Amino acid sequence: MSTFDKREEAFESKFAHDAQLKFKATARRNKLLGLWAAELFGLKGAEADAYAKEVVVSDLQEAGEEDVFRKLRGDFDQRGVEQSDHEIRRVMDDLLAEAVRQIQTEG
Repeated sequence: MSTFDKREEAFESKFAHDAQLKFKATARRNKLLGLWAAELFGLKGAEADAYAKEVVVSDLQEAGEEDVFRKLRGDFDQRGVEQSDHEIRRVMDDLLAEAVRQIQTEG
């Protein structure tokens, strides 16, 4: 195996690892987002967990995070809970960073 082949294999391995980390972090972020919103809605226990699962599933509608944002925005509006778009997006960013930290400390 040439040096070029070894580099290519290492690059492919890193790419696959990074993609897996991104997927896990996004799913964890969505769960954390769901739990954050559930707390603001006054949900606890099994109801909060069920809502968090709804948020995770909402990310399967399309690529990117707009589907999750729309779910949260709609649910906040429907329940009459004041949250600005900016605040929702800020929490999304903060919780993604937290999810990455959690995953890195686990592995």
